[in-house]
Amino acid sequence: MTKSTAKKRSQSNDVNGATLRQESQEEKMLDLLHEERKEREKIVLWRQPVTTLHYFVRESVCLTSEFSQRLLKWKKTVVICLALFILAALAYKTEGPHQQGIGTLQKTLLWWGYWVGLGILSSVGLGTGLHTFLLYLGPHIAAVTLAAYECNSIDFPEPPYPNDIVCPDGDTSKNIITMWTIISKVRIEAIMWGAGTAIGELPPYFMARAARLSGADLDSDDFEEIEELLHEKQSHPEEIGFLERAKIGVHNLVQKVGFFGILACASIPNPLFDLAGITCGHFLIPFWTFFGATLIGKAIIKMHIQKFFVIFIFSHHHVEQLVRLIGAIPSFGESLQTPFKTYLEAQKKKLHHKAGSNIPGEANLLSWIFEKVVIVMVVYFLLSILNSMAQKYHKRLCKTQHKKYMH
Repeated sequence: MTKSTAKKRSQSNDVNGATLRQESQEEKMLDLLHEERKEREKIVLWRQPVTTLHYFVRESVCLTSEFSQRLLKWKKTVVICLALFILAALAYKTEGPHQQGIGTLQKTLLWWGYWVGLGILSSVGLGTGLHTFLLYLGPHIAAVTLAAYECNSIDFPEPPYPNDIVCPDGDTSKNIITMWTIISKVRIEAIMWGAGTAIGELPPYFMARAARLSGADLDSDDFEEIEELLHEKQSHPEEIGFLERAKIGVHNLVQKVGFFGILACASIPNPLFDLAGITCGHFLIPFWTFFGATLIGKAIIKMHIQKFFVIFIFSHHHVEQLVRLIGAIPSFGESLQTPFKTYLEAQKKKLHHKAGSNIPGEANLLSWIFEKVVIVMVVYFLLSILNSMAQKYHKRLCKTQHKKYMH
């Protein structure tokens, strides 16, 4: 064997050895991240209350400090916003003929902002994007649907609409109520809520984009998990379950198809859509491609699907048929049917009160249940924020340890 041959073989062995060491280090890091994520999932108030509260307080201090530093970097923008706010407050308080227009603008913006805010809460705080729809927008559409068929009109007096629904005065017998008529009445609320859910998907996108542009590691459990799944798919494809395959499918669809892949993911109720935003940010998909597809999918396509479903279910003849079916349940049918009948009768009576008159309150089992569900969901929302912030602080600690280990 010549010296040159031995030298080449030695270099080849060194390269192979370095590659194996690098792969071994990557596998160790993936295992470490997996263990940290499993440990982080246990940091919840009902498992580790003291640790969770401690981490929550520390994360609150960190976020307050970071927010203050960002405000100091944007001094001019903050000053301009404060000046505009002061001018708007002066215009609002000053008497004059402009007050009528300001009143109309205030009412409209508050109504739109209410639904946009609920949409943002669904995406940012409640995960799947269905909770505030089920608690607020869905019941609103259902109430408008029931009232439209009972009043044979959608021209409800304003006020009290939208805070309360009362049948209009006058002859409405010639009106024709269709699904499209009701959709036109609730279209703005639905679009605003859908736009809010689209806005709520922006933080994961910007986070991933900023991390990619700065060359830093992406601080996201979801992205670390998808990296692990892609690695697992190559080594042990038979061990991947349905949910893991769905996550990989969303990742690949968005990465390969782009605008139409994002549109497809946004157009259906999709609890994995956060992963789409992270993927788009990581692969530097343009902002308007991501946000445009998300806005069209969530505010137009998905919202019309959900509106059709709610209006169809709460159409007059479908509601009556549902009540009859409940009454047909053996043994318990009549007892279950009674609260539904009582609730529907009470709602019909309220619709025929004159606008501005006092409507007598009536205790009802369904109303009581709905109030308790709302309370439970609000408590769940607050707990999810607390747990999420505590877990984020644990993530900070882990990143600090990684940096010390690397150096």
